[in-house]
This record gives sequence, structure tokens and C-alpha cells, in this order.
Amino acid sequence: MKRKLDWIGLGVLVTIVVSCNQAKKTNSHDEAIRNADSATTCVAHGIPSRAAAIAESTASHNFLGADNAPMVYIKGGTFRMGSAQFADAHPVHDVTVNGFWMDEHEVTNAQFARFVAATGYQTIAERPLDPKDFPNVPLDALQPGSAVFTPPQQQVNLQNHLQWWEYVAGANWRHPEGPGSSIEGRENEPVVHIAYQDAQAFAKWAGKRLPTEAEWEFAARGGQTASTYYWGDELKPGGKWVANVYQGDFPTKNTAEDGYEGLAPVKSYAPNAFGLYDMDGNVWEWCADYYRPDYYANSPKENPKGPADSYDPMEPGAVKRVQRGGSFLCNAQYCERYIAGSRGKGEISSGSNNLGFRCVSDDPPPGS
Repeated sequence: MKRKLDWIGLGVLVTIVVSCNQAKKTNSHDEAIRNADSATTCVAHGIPSRAAAIAESTASHNFLGADNAPMVYIKGGTFRMGSAQFADAHPVHDVTVNGFWMDEHEVTNAQFARFVAATGYQTIAERPLDPKDFPNVPLDALQPGSAVFTPPQQQVNLQNHLQWWEYVAGANWRHPEGPGSSIEGRENEPVVHIAYQDAQAFAKWAGKRLPTEAEWEFAARGGQTASTYYWGDELKPGGKWVANVYQGDFPTKNTAEDGYEGLAPVKSYAPNAFGLYDMDGNVWEWCADYYRPDYYANSPKENPKGPADSYDPMEPGAVKRVQRGGSFLCNAQYCERYIAGSRGKGEISSGSNNLGFRCVSDDPPPGS
């Protein structure tokens, strides 16, 4: 039984300065990361990742966290993790994870609003920028904000993701597209513009934590072992879209064939075999692991928790964590990160309007 309670106005310069300044202040220790600050981007190759199974994995959570989120128990097991199609996701290797509870859907605006009301928490995108951190940027340009997907007027080279991301002053979880936008009437959409620190703070308040990358993939596979996508081998099974991804000619023409040009309310698509919604598409989801493209070569076989520090050769100075699942901006032209086993990554103090999260818990399994 399920519970019923319920990121270039500032320009590329600011993006680079934010990332570099934060990298100087950040080391590999979790405490330093929790105290970090900044803003950012989200793209494919680096964001500016049965019957018995069903019967054993669909029990509802018996502990009401502060967020009142429905959770599903995922019985542990062994699976083949990763993807041979992506350089940072191989080798494909055997991994075993213990059982855990996972939010059945992404954290929503309504849930995050409850957290903010209870704690007074202010997200990274809402916090003032310190002029000392941006010595070469005019003071009037130092406005809080975040990355917003802004389609160009004509088709562009897909190698330069900055052509469709704009730093929008005033964009944050309350105003997803910037000033003038609102979450009113969008309470059941996933909360966005969430930096890693923001997701951690919410999870702690809710008595939970962020999932490891291995836990996330195990849950997303839903008991399937070698399918192309988490839902199966066909992109559109039966001619129907089963995840909120980009339809049309990216990034200029979104046909919204599935009914959603941007975010979709949670649970708009059918759940996977474990009873989890939107494990693919809609919004990228933060994982607890640091990101390194070479980690899988030496990953532990049991309950891997990621490397001791992060390294991205594309941005060596930035501290990054893994993101999984892709978003409403992923399609076959760009960012096929809805392919099973694929990975994403993000600078820890950065957010965008296609980045959110969900939580997990280590509470005892049902019946214990």
C-alpha cells in the first residue's frame, strides 16, 4: 500500500569564473562540498548518466519522512552496470547492491516548498553572489540566477551547448524560467534549479539520503538485464512515448509529440517494474557519487559508493557529482542519456531548469 500523504545573461565568463572560484575553495571532503556555492549548465556529454522482482519490490514505505513522499522498497541484487556505448560508462561490470527504499517519483515543487517553509532554506540559485569571487565582473551583473534552456532561433552546431543555455538572473526553483514565471499550478512538477548542496539539505531534512549511482541504475533497470533503454529495446514501444524526452529537431523545434514541451508532472508516464516513475527523462537526478570517467575500471563489486574525489578532463578544476536519467532535453540527436547504463555529470553548486533529484532511505525492509 502506497502512502497518500503526499542554469547567457551574465555570459560564459560568469559560468567559468563561478566554476573556477568554487574549485579553488573546494576539496574532496564532503564537509567542504556542503559549504560550496555557485551556478551552471546541463548537457549530454557533461552538463554547462520479472514477476518475482515485482512481487518483492513494490511494498510501500512504512516510515513517514518529513517530506511525506511515497517510497518503494527495492530488494537488493546483482546486475550488469554501465554501457559500452559511452566512454565514461564502461567497462560494463557486475555490481551487487543491498536493499533500499527509493522515492517513487522525483521530488516535486510542493514537497520542496514544504521543506523551505519548515527550514527557511535558501537554494544556491537564490543566494547573493560575492563580488570578491568575481573580480572581473561588473557589480550590476552579479545577480543570483541559474541556467535556463533557451532555444536558438535557427539550427546550430550541436558541439557548442552554450548556444541554447542562458544564465537568467532571477531563475530559481520558484521561478523556473526566470522572473515572471511561477510554480503556481505546477506543484506536481519536479523541482528544478537544484544544486547538489540543495538536494543534500532536503534529503537530510527528510531523514533520507541521495542514492548512489549503482543504486540508481539498479532501480532504473527494474529487473531488466540487457535492454537498450530502461523500459525495453524500442524507443517508442507500440508507437507510444513512455518517457518525457525531446521530440523534434533539437534544439530549435520541439514538437511535443508526447504532450509535454518541457517538464511533465510526476507520474505522467507508467512506472517501471519496481513501481518507480520517471527514472528516464523529465529531469536529471543527482547521485551521491563523485564523477570520474575512469571509475568503472576499478569500481568495487559490492555497494560501490564512487571514487574518493572527482575529475572531469573537460573541466579539470570543477568538482562534479554524477547525475542520471537524462531529461526532457535528451533525444537521438543530442544527449542520448536515456540509454540504459549511461551517465551524466554536474558541477556541485550548479543548477538548471532540467535538474532535480529523488531520495533513498536505509530503513528496514517491510516485515522486519
